[in-house]
Amino acid sequence: MPEGAPPAEAAPLLHLVLYTPEKAGNVGNVARTCAVLGAHLHLIRPYGFHLQDREFRRAVMDYLSGVTLHEHASWTHFQASLPAGAHVTAFSTRATHIHTTAPVSRGMYLLFGPESRGLPDWLLSGLQAARIPQPAGGRSLNLSVAAGIAAYEAARRLEGW
Repeated sequence: MPEGAPPAEAAPLLHLVLYTPEKAGNVGNVARTCAVLGAHLHLIRPYGFHLQDREFRRAVMDYLSGVTLHEHASWTHFQASLPAGAHVTAFSTRATHIHTTAPVSRGMYLLFGPESRGLPDWLLSGLQAARIPQPAGGRSLNLSVAAGIAAYEAARRLEGW
């Protein structure tokens, strides 16, 4: 490295991707998870709130400075930003594979849909998908809870915790 050159940024362990998130508090909580894991956060528009929203700021607290945030204008823009060979796993209650058995790789992208409806079928059709079991039933887990479960399981397996 040339003298005075900044060190190359280390690749993140994970990327958490929220497709058209609706709730500021959930996104703030996911941002906190990213901060403590060193994961990058990707937000795909449109959002159901503004990043200056009071609820977002309350949930993210002072963790935002520790988050590498990438905003994407659309799914197409997000796809165009992916490096060649990127590993993307979508999370959906409709997936057949359980998250603990899904393949993991350093730098992978964990994709979650909007709170009220999840990921659309057209988007899921071309991706590897996983689900978090819900043995007692219910429609779905809260977005920030699901993202936390998935991120920590992937990190555990990658880091050997």
